Amino acid sequence: MQAVKSFTSSIKARGQLTIPKQLRKMSHLEDGQQVSIIPVGDAVLIAPRRIELEEARRQVRRILRESGLSPEDILAGLADERETLYKEVYGKKKR
Repeated sequence: MQAVKSFTSSIKARGQLTIPKQLRKMSHLEDGQQVSIIPVGDAVLIAPRRIELEEARRQVRRILRESGLSPEDILAGLADERETLYKEVYGKKKR
């Protein structure tokens, strides 16, 4: 059984809690991501919320921004991928 590492943080005046960077990284928690906070006896469980449509949009925008690609680049790439897949499955495209 693997040992569980403990992390310490303080609750700020307005109830804000900072999750240590190492723990956020291990848990794949990102800026702006919503989490569910579930009371479990005397403890709380913090878990990432399921991706909703708006969250999926934010992630797509972030990926586009980080990749430097435009939506047009992505769509053009999809057209190329469809053409390649069509040729692999059905042979050369008849025109």
